[in-house]
Amino acid sequence: MTSRERVLKSLNFEQTDRIPKDLGAMRSTGVSAFAYPKLVDALGLPPRLPRVHDTSQMLALPDLDVLDALGCDVVTIDGGVTNAFQEPEKWHEYDFNGRLPALVQYPENFKVEEDDTIVQWGVSRMSPNAYVFNVEHAGNSVLDFDQPLPLLDLKQYKQDMMSNPLTDEQIKQAVDLCRRVRESTDKAVFYADHLNARIGICGHGGIAIFPMICMLEPGYVQDLHAISIESAMVDMRALLPEIRDYVDVIMTGCDDWGTQCSTIASPEVYQNLFLPYYKRVNDEAHRLAPDVKTFIHTCGAIYEVLDMMVESRFDIINPCQWPAGGHTYQEWKDKLRKRASIWGGGINTQNTLAFGSIEDIKTEAGEVSKYLSQDGGFIFNNIHNLLAEVSPEKIIALFGAV
Repeated sequence: MTSRERVLKSLNFEQTDRIPKDLGAMRSTGVSAFAYPKLVDALGLPPRLPRVHDTSQMLALPDLDVLDALGCDVVTIDGGVTNAFQEPEKWHEYDFNGRLPALVQYPENFKVEEDDTIVQWGVSRMSPNAYVFNVEHAGNSVLDFDQPLPLLDLKQYKQDMMSNPLTDEQIKQAVDLCRRVRESTDKAVFYADHLNARIGICGHGGIAIFPMICMLEPGYVQDLHAISIESAMVDMRALLPEIRDYVDVIMTGCDDWGTQCSTIASPEVYQNLFLPYYKRVNDEAHRLAPDVKTFIHTCGAIYEVLDMMVESRFDIINPCQWPAGGHTYQEWKDKLRKRASIWGGGINTQNTLAFGSIEDIKTEAGEVSKYLSQDGGFIFNNIHNLLAEVSPEKIIALFGAV
């Protein structure tokens, strides 16, 4: 099978010659730019500057020879760039204070302070011993119980959302890139740009505030979400028919619903305030592009809302973070079997991958993947990004075990 055939057969719950694998199709299945040069070297490949396409999480865009060496089957289009081929005109050298010679798209976004802290966009910061950028409270507001909930003016919000649709030039650029990617590779194509539903439980105000808005002002949230998905579907109707022959998977949701032990909000909140709106977006995507699969990234202990995510018409759920919330990977698979595909979840990232031996990693990844791949519907990946501290030997063992 070609990589694309392998991925699509698995996503259609059909038999494949082996388990499909992904590294870096989206920004939660990737590898740290600090770990990447060591991985390249350990694979015996020529050295190169990593392309850091997510400069907040500091993720490297995996090159084709790295994907081939690890047996990976997916390339990405994300942020207007791809790893299906080189695009030197889009990348510029930046060395992150000498810590990481690399390529970035916008080196002008970085400023260095006297203590060698790097500041990005004037907001997020990477201290000299850090591997990612961070902002205070992770960019979320702290709730002040003495103040009213920060509700938006929905009339103005609608005006703002509907006044900035994709332009003809943006659509042309996206179509041209997608066509070039399809023509250049037999790997499956993951499209992560422009088609997100634009709603999430960590919506305006952030994780401390928006779930309370959902509980206290549900009518407001319904109106807010109706506006959000209306604007999303304007772009979807303009773009998806133009790229549907060139892409295989689109990300229509990126919405972390889980903590380490429970959902962030109740399943009833998801059912009443999210499910109907996600379903409308995914139904429209399936109408416009019946052969393209829809994907949601949602971390944490989300087992209690899995049925509703299937009802929301997501074809693929990422990741399968089975160590969170007291449910096993067998329970996750049995819940989703032949109803939705699992992308990621091949090993307990926070324990086995971080602290286990090479043999521990091989054993667990092999056992987990064997079960999750039953009846198809599984793309192998780590539960989340491979962090800077993960050794190349562990990464190679992880992908080799499958």
